[in-house]
Amino acid sequence: MPIPNNTDHSPGSLRRSYKRYLKERVIELLLFLAAFLSVFITFAIIYLLISESLVFFEHVSVWDFLTDTQWTPLFDDAHYGILPLVSGTAISSLVALVIALPFGTIIAIYLSEFAPFTVREIAKPFLELLGGIPTVVYGYFALLFVTPLLQTILPDLPGFSLLSAGLVMGIMIIPYVSSMTEDAMRSVPMHLREGSYAIGATRFQTAIKVVMPASLSGIAAAYILGISRAVGETMVVAIAAGMQPNLVWNPMEPAATITTYIVQVSLGDLPHGSVGYQTIFAAGLTLLLLTLVFNILGHLLRKRYREVY
Repeated sequence: MPIPNNTDHSPGSLRRSYKRYLKERVIELLLFLAAFLSVFITFAIIYLLISESLVFFEHVSVWDFLTDTQWTPLFDDAHYGILPLVSGTAISSLVALVIALPFGTIIAIYLSEFAPFTVREIAKPFLELLGGIPTVVYGYFALLFVTPLLQTILPDLPGFSLLSAGLVMGIMIIPYVSSMTEDAMRSVPMHLREGSYAIGATRFQTAIKVVMPASLSGIAAAYILGISRAVGETMVVAIAAGMQPNLVWNPMEPAATITTYIVQVSLGDLPHGSVGYQTIFAAGLTLLLLTLVFNILGHLLRKRYREVY
């Protein structure tokens, strides 16, 4: 008995098939263009920074740029040592991470393992709302509220300080760390928790000794995002930490960061193509390399500790 052929070869069916095929190809093309655009923009930024930085390094040696302890490119006696900007960036980021990483992790543990469903559904949107506040608002919050509050405890604290900026940056980064950490912990299969409870472990022991190690790759990604966010922050440090490059390792002193300097020069009247103008590209390239190092470390941590369930 012959097998009936149900394929419709009528002109109308062929036109519908052709339209569907054409629509799928258009969608694939749009998706490809979206992916290609992100890669193109990334390489365009890298090309711009490197090409402009090479012009800068034609006038300033790389050794002086990395070792000189003064950064005064806008003065007659110009020095081009990036260390003062790196120190300000490092200290403000360190203060922020001391606040953001522990508190973000604690919040994530509570929301993932202890909070009732209603509490979690209410608290998480508020955390995300905290992360959506414009950074310029955080900057003035640091300058007009946190700094006077710290001065009541530390009378010698100046009006601009890395400590005030770093504390507020830490508060600003908490939502990023807590949200990603909580998502990583909630992705751990329930049977691991049930096995821990079955051998007599408490909820806290299960969270610390079972869930966190199992979600370590996701937690590492959250930490790396927090570090990159702190290193690249601009408005908070520009408003609350001051704009004077200063090689300091004391968070109670004012100093400029790499992003602060870029903002300062970008708003000035330096002629395009001058050495002073080219410094913003060299500083931007330094910042890009710093964040690249952190992202590579995060990738290695995720690859090393990633668990597949």
